[in-house]
Order: sequence, then C-alpha cells, then structure tokens
Amino acid sequence: MTAAAGDASLGLAWRIARRELRGGIRSRFRGFRIFMACLVLGTGAIAAVGSVSSSIEAGLAANARALLGGDIELRIHHRPATDEQIAWLEENGTLSRVVEIRAMARRPDGREQRLVEMKAVDAAYPLVGQVQLRGEADLDAAIARHGNAFGAVVDQSLLARLGLSVDDRLAVGETALVVTAALLREPDRATRGIQLGPTIIVSDAGLEATRLLQPGALSDYKYRLVLPPGIGAKAFKTRLTEAFPDAPWRIRDVTNAAPGLTRFIDRLTLFLTLVGLSALLIGGVGVGNAVHAFLAQRTTTVATLKCLGAPARLVQRIYLIQVLSLAGIGIAIGLLFGAVAPFAAAPVVARLLPVELAPGLYPGPLALAAAFGVLITLVFSLWPLALARNVPAAALFRQAITPLRGRPGRRDLGLLAGLVLALAGLTFASAREPLLAAWFVVGAAAAFAAFRVVAALIIRLARAAPRPRRPRLRLAVANLHRPGALTASVVLSLGLGITVLVAIMMIERNLSQQINALVEEQAPAFYFIDIQPNQRQPFADLVASFPGARALRTVPMLRGRIVSMAGRPVSEITPPPEYAWITRDDRGLTWSRTPPERGSEVVAGNWWPEDYSGPPLISFDAEAAKAYGLGIGDTVGFNILGRTIEARIANLRQIDWATLGMNFVVIFAPGALDGAPQISIATVHIDPAHENALEAAVTEHFPNVSAIRVREVLAEVNGILSSIDVAMKAIAAIAITAGVLVLSGAVAAGRRQRIYDAVVLKTLGATRHDVLAAYVLEFLLLGLATAAIAAAAGSVAAWAVSTGIMHVDWTFAPGAAAWTTLVCVAATMLFGIVGSWRALGQKAAVVLRTE
Repeated sequence: MTAAAGDASLGLAWRIARRELRGGIRSRFRGFRIFMACLVLGTGAIAAVGSVSSSIEAGLAANARALLGGDIELRIHHRPATDEQIAWLEENGTLSRVVEIRAMARRPDGREQRLVEMKAVDAAYPLVGQVQLRGEADLDAAIARHGNAFGAVVDQSLLARLGLSVDDRLAVGETALVVTAALLREPDRATRGIQLGPTIIVSDAGLEATRLLQPGALSDYKYRLVLPPGIGAKAFKTRLTEAFPDAPWRIRDVTNAAPGLTRFIDRLTLFLTLVGLSALLIGGVGVGNAVHAFLAQRTTTVATLKCLGAPARLVQRIYLIQVLSLAGIGIAIGLLFGAVAPFAAAPVVARLLPVELAPGLYPGPLALAAAFGVLITLVFSLWPLALARNVPAAALFRQAITPLRGRPGRRDLGLLAGLVLALAGLTFASAREPLLAAWFVVGAAAAFAAFRVVAALIIRLARAAPRPRRPRLRLAVANLHRPGALTASVVLSLGLGITVLVAIMMIERNLSQQINALVEEQAPAFYFIDIQPNQRQPFADLVASFPGARALRTVPMLRGRIVSMAGRPVSEITPPPEYAWITRDDRGLTWSRTPPERGSEVVAGNWWPEDYSGPPLISFDAEAAKAYGLGIGDTVGFNILGRTIEARIANLRQIDWATLGMNFVVIFAPGALDGAPQISIATVHIDPAHENALEAAVTEHFPNVSAIRVREVLAEVNGILSSIDVAMKAIAAIAITAGVLVLSGAVAAGRRQRIYDAVVLKTLGATRHDVLAAYVLEFLLLGLATAAIAAAAGSVAAWAVSTGIMHVDWTFAPGAAAWTTLVCVAATMLFGIVGSWRALGQKAAVVLRTE
C-alpha cells in the first residue's frame, strides 16, 4: 500500500469511527464504563504518586538552603574543627556552628527523665530559614543566660511528656536549664535523619555548662556556610580540599541537603508507582474483556464492512480509533486526579514530613501516566482487534453460534510483543532503582502467566469432573468451563490482588511476632551510651546492685569512616543499595580480644589470639563483605579522628542483627584503637518492674550517660510497622478494586448470554429461585477456587520475603488466609450476583422473539 493510500485509509477509518462514536455513544459503548474506570484508577494512581513526589522534590529544592542551614555543611564526629580550619572557613563565607549530642533530660525532682537530642547553636544560627517558637520570640534571647541558669528552647512534646511549661527548670547533664520557649519547628530538622528523642536548643555556653562534651562522646560538629556571591559550591569544595586534603569532615551542599529524606521519598515513589502500575495491569484484563465484548456486539457491522470490500486493516483501524478515543477519556480523567493531587496532599504531607510541598502542575509524571495508560490499552486490546481483523466475514456472521477463536497472525503477534517490550522498557527506564523495576517486570510477567495456567487448569478440571446429580450444582460447574466463562478473568484479576493482600498480612504478622519475641526473650532492656573510661567500673557496680539486672555487656566504641576497600577508594565503588550505608557515613567501631559471645559467628578465617599485638586486623560482616567483593586478606582503610589506618581482614562473621545486641560491622584486633579517645556502650537486661528505677539511678549518678529504652524503640518500630501495614493494605485495596472492576466488567459483558440462559432455563421449567441458586453456586465455587489459589500464592510469597529478604522466622497465619478467603468469596458472589440479577427478571417471550 502506498503512503497516499495509507493516509486515505486512515482518514476513512477516522470518519467511520467518529460517526459511530457520535451516533451510539450511550447505547453501544455502555460496556466501556468499566474499561474507563480501570484506566482512571491506574493512571490516576500513577499520576498522583508522581505529581506528589515531584512537588515534594520541588519543595526540597526550593528550601534546600534552609534545610541545610546554608550553602555548604561540613560535619565532623567527636571533635571540633581546628582553629586554623575555622579561620579559613570564616575568611571564605559566613559561618555558623552547631553541635549535636544525645543526653538525658529530667525533671528537677528526678521523677521523670527522657532521652533528648541536644543542639547547641551560635548567634549566627540559622543562617537561612527561621526557627518557630512559642513563648520567647527571639532565639538568641531565649537561649541566653537568665539569672543563674542558661535558657533552653524545648520541643513541645518533651514539655508535655515531663509535665513542664515555660519558666520551669529542666536538668540536663550537670546543670539546670530554664525553659524559655517551646520549639515548634526547626528549619534544618530533615538533615538529622533518625531522631531518638525530642530536641532541646541551647547556646554554646549552655552546652558547656552541662559538661556533656567529654572525650570520645558521641557528638556531631556541623559547620554551615553561606558563600559569597559568585562562588559556587563546586569551586568552594575544590579550594577546601586543596587547603585541607586530610580533613575528616563530610561535605554536603544544597544538591544533597537531606539525603535520607530524599532516598525515602524516591523509594516510596517507586513502590507506589509500581503498585499503581499493578492496578493498571490488572485493569488491563478489564480493558481486554470490554474490547472483546464490544466487538462481539459489532460482529454484524464488521462482517458487513468486509462483505462490502473493506480491507481488514481498515476495519482494525476503525475500532482501534474508537478504543483509543474512549481510553483517552479515561486517561484524561485519571490525569486530572493526578494533577490536583499535590494541592490536596500538601496539608497532609506538611504534618508528616519536615518540608513544605510546592504544589503545581508537573507534566513529567502526567506524561508518564498517560504513556502507561496508552500502552496498557494497546497491549490488552490488540488481541481481540486482531482476531476480528483476520477472521473471514462468514465466520463473523456465525459468531452467534461459534465464538471467535484462534490467534492473531505473525505480524500482529510481533506488534503485540513489541508493545509488551515497550511497556517493560518504560517501567525500567522511568524507575529510579532499575533493578527493583526489573524484578517487578519479571514478577508481573510470571504472575500473569501462572494465573493464566491456573485458570486453564480450573476450566479443565471443571470440564472433566463427574456430572453432579443436582441440577443446580451441575449448571454451576458447567458455567465454569462454558464458552465465555468468567473463570479466567476472575482468577487473574482478583487472584493477583488477593495474593498481595495475603502476603502483606502474613509478613506483618510474622514481623510483629518477631518483635514481640525480641522484647520478651532476646533484646536488652537498655542501651547506655557515652560511658567514660573512668565510669566503666562504677557503672557496672551500680547495675549489679539492682535486683533483676543481668547480662551486662560493655564494649569500647569510637567512630570512623571507611575510605578504601582492597586498595580502591570508596568513591569508586558502587555497592548494592541495601549495603550503601556502610560507606555512606561514619561507622561505629570497637575492638575485642575474644569473639562476641552472642549475635555473630565466625564463618571464614580465624580469630586472633587474645594477646595479639601485630599489624591491624579486623573482623568484617560476612554479608557486607560479599556485597563489596571482599575476602580474607583484603585490606580496608579507615579515617579515625583524622588518622588513616589500613587493616587486613582476618575473619568474616555471620551477624544476626535481629537479636538487637551490640554487633558491629567491623571489630578491630587489640592494639590499633586502644589508645584512641573512646567511650563505652553497654546493654543490660532487667525485669520491666525495675526499668524506671535503674534509668533514674544511672541518670542521677552519671548525668552524661544516655539511656535508650529498647522496649520503647521496638514499640515505636511496631507502631511504624502497623502504619505501614495499613498503608500496604490500602495499596493492596487498589489492586483488589481493579480486580473487582474487571469482575464487574466481565459479568456485564456476559449479561446477554446470561439473559438467554435464564430464559431458556425458565422455558424448560426452572423457577427463578433455581436459576438464582445456580448462579450463587457458580460464583461460590469460583470465589473459593480463586481464594484458595491466592492464599497459597500469598503464603509462598510471604515465606520467601520473610526468610529470604527480612531473615525472620516464618509461621503460617491461618487467620490471614481465612479472612482473605472470605473477602474473595464475598466479593465474587456479591458482584457476580448483582451483575446477573437483571437476567432473572427478563420475560421469556420478549427475549425469544428477538433471537
């Protein structure tokens, strides 16, 4: 066909398609309501997630300087910058210093205490942004000296917890502070990552009065700068590195102001986008069903067009234009929801994240959602369109008694394969973690294939099963394998959604059981940090004097940064994402003469002798070593307090992090770290009844020692898991909703056949009650079969994730399987019977006269 002929054919197809759309949009295209609802659900979810994510990123970019506290941040652990370094920084920008340390804040009467994040700031803080206070409006005035005590700005949650108010006293370390204002918001909160307690802001002099900054204390020194006009971050960092090539600080600029928050948003966006795409894929089954049903209604028109000489390509183009036109309406509605999502989500996100959204119209996510919607429409509608194109006119006239079967030609199959690859490629290319997207593509393809096979097996088993003696049951079983049966659509669409729900519920149940077991059996009651060397023995004596206290374990600790592995700088190493944290920041390091008593086991190499005094040796986490390609004998370089140490791997340990004991990725042999300024950390097991008394006694005798209640941390983790579980179930509900839409569409598409069947049965003597009972049994059998398959598949998925990824013990949760079985059966019966109800009331004479 020439180009001119092709253009003419396309124009003719458009005119015929437009006339059909204009002339019968209500009557002929009523079945496309489910078709469009599936597209609205999927594209709306993808567009909304992408738009909200983009608005958060835009908010981060717009407020990056406030979040960072300037144009540049330099962070050092344990010790401040030297006078020479500070002088250089002051010459090259406007400087502000912040010191952060954990401490125990307590009421003056000692009745209540709480772990807090102490933050000492200078007069220049904040260089960018504002601190929101309630009470004293000026931060400098609030943290100045007030009589015989220094002022403190205290997080309002801490005031409520301790029962304090403005002008009350608060003991921290070896001094008492006066509460001058309640802290409502910090501009740089997002840069701190995980926060174990509420914030207290004091002056440098106020922090010094607490005497918390002991040698080796777990403290962070942050230096923020506003650069002079015309000086970029890249040029500044180059000059800084040339001036101090061996400085231990980590440098951050506005392009990476809140990396932890950014990573969280990126992963959440990817996950939710993939969920939206899952709903769209499930809805694609409904798209295919709707197109197939539509073409079944148009067989006479198609046959007539072919008899009049219309080429097969023209026929296909006519109905492809109609399908895409209706799909465009559904996609447009979904994009509208996505476009307004940032405006609707702004108040919610502002309460959950320490950043303001930048609501607006973001074309990128909308275009991506539209592309997914178009590709899904094409992938699932091409097969029925190709069947109608390639079947002769005579076969189309006989479709009323011989339904269309077969497979498209090679050309159409090749086009279909290309569209599937385009869909997979778009998923892969648009993901920020391509590996996870690749696994999703593989998993989605495998799930579709598996449920297709399962549906075929159910149909075959129903066909081969002995004929039941009861007519109602016999009719129900026959309906499972008759031409146009709902079996394949229901098993595929609802089965996928229920599988996800079962897996989520079982994973959450096993995680909760694991956490509860840790609290009751393995996890220590407390972590105590910042124990000074001269306090180690008195601390042990105090703990030993408490009834119920046991299993005290104390180890030395300091922090250092891994700078090289096997002779390669870490900047040249790209580890798996789940192990990037090892080289991303400073790590806790310890040394020991003997292997850890619990929580880890040497699986390669040998432990050093207790009296070892040779070159630096280390024990390394076996899983981390595998991720970074390290083995016995390889060297790892560390920057510890500005000094570079290279150590050789002597052995590898398999670490059980789930015990929540004191486990370290790296343990040094004696000698290398003995003389470095260090503190000790300790874990203690104690009966719950004595926890408060032990915490109060330690805080009173050792004001610089901070106590972390493991039970409270695990309770917060359990609460987070519960929140995530709710979110995951809501996400699974999107997929289930898509499955329900597919079920509704399949029932609607087969309504004509069900009306005919009901009329014939009633003509042969069946009562309305008999027909209804047969339909109830049909949908009951279909729901039970789908639920059984989904429960089994979800259980296998939960087992694989729990044991293979999360490394937790797995037990089968029959309650989750039973609950989802009931949901599946109820949904199948409800929507199946509602969709078939109209068939029960049809008059036999009217229907038979039209056949």
